[in-house]
Amino acid sequence: MPKIIVSYTENCLKPTAEYIANLIDLPLIQLNTESSCYIDADYSLCLSEAGLSLISHTNNHGAIYCNFATGSHRHRRNHGGGNGQMIAKAVGVSGKFMPNILDLTAGLGSDGFVLASLGCQIKLLERNPVVHLLLEDGLRRAKDAGIDDAELNSIIQRMDLIKINSSLYLDSLAISDYPDVIYMDPMFPPRRKSAQVKKEMQALHQIIGEDEDAAAVLEKALDIAIYRVVVKRPAHAECLGMIKPSYSLQGKSTRYDIFTKQKLPK
Repeated sequence: MPKIIVSYTENCLKPTAEYIANLIDLPLIQLNTESSCYIDADYSLCLSEAGLSLISHTNNHGAIYCNFATGSHRHRRNHGGGNGQMIAKAVGVSGKFMPNILDLTAGLGSDGFVLASLGCQIKLLERNPVVHLLLEDGLRRAKDAGIDDAELNSIIQRMDLIKINSSLYLDSLAISDYPDVIYMDPMFPPRRKSAQVKKEMQALHQIIGEDEDAAAVLEKALDIAIYRVVVKRPAHAECLGMIKPSYSLQGKSTRYDIFTKQKLPK
């Protein structure tokens, strides 16, 4: 596992940074030009005026932010293709049916944001404390940006984040709370050629590690989802847990395995 610390850039941010460091039991330093040369850590969860980010002290990649208001998320919100997107087809979004979705592996919330932008109510589960904090901060900043962006505000209001182990959460659900659709995007197995993977994804892979319980979680999800379970996989990867889906949607780099329970409402 990589060594991670918490850092901050301005004195005024120290109290919040101390709270974060205590919350996840990590060392704390103030990051400046002088200290950055002597940091004994692979990564730091860095609090700055721009928000919370993950920065590397050993690899050459940019800071990893969760940012829903600008950049690629904004572009996909405006030009992503709506219900014609493969992920929308996989979960069953249509003009007449808008499923409520349980995302068992939220990560940085990219897929959750897409589904919420299509009108779905989505509950996001993330158990890794570092990734959870990055996503939580991204949602907070998006809510702030939503004050001047009604569409963004409505999307973020449909996203509910919980820090919990997904298996434990499934065990705790009452039948009345079963979701229409369960979505899983377990950490992909490492590729043989690491250069094929973006450096940011390599960093997250290091921090999150393998989702070794993913197959067992899928089995639980199949008992709980009302209409279907959707598992996102690399295009040429084997089925999760060798459990054969009802059918799959195949893209160039990604595949969605769909396990149907009953027909979607029309």
